[in-house]
Amino acid sequence: MKVHGIYSFNAPVDVVWNTIQSPEALSGCIPGCESFESDDQNSYKVSIKLKVASITGKYTGEVKITDDLYPDTYTMTVEGQGQGGTVKASGVFLFKDHGTVTEVTVQGDAQVSGMIARVGQRILGGASKMLMNQFFSCLSQKVEKR
Repeated sequence: MKVHGIYSFNAPVDVVWNTIQSPEALSGCIPGCESFESDDQNSYKVSIKLKVASITGKYTGEVKITDDLYPDTYTMTVEGQGQGGTVKASGVFLFKDHGTVTEVTVQGDAQVSGMIARVGQRILGGASKMLMNQFFSCLSQKVEKR
């Protein structure tokens, strides 16, 4: 399943870049995040509880930030397993500096298996967009507080 989104922040690129990579911001903005612990530089162990349609699941896994080329791009990979199946998603974050506004474009792929995959692609597409919007809305609030 393809994921895509464009998000605008009312802040310069350096503030947006640092906030989006901040462990505090990530842990507070990942929907359903129950625990978030540093595993290595730019790698975190996570526990997430999510509900998609009628399926609620708890997932444990890892969030990694790789291929970072400040201030232009980096890749975020999320992998998790739980009673509802497995999730693996990878997205490339592209940053465009427009002075006092920064635009972040996310393009990636998500793969799900197990019970959660059986709810259907149409529902999963909407759910993934909703979760991305929650994540970036939260990040936007954190950016504006800085």
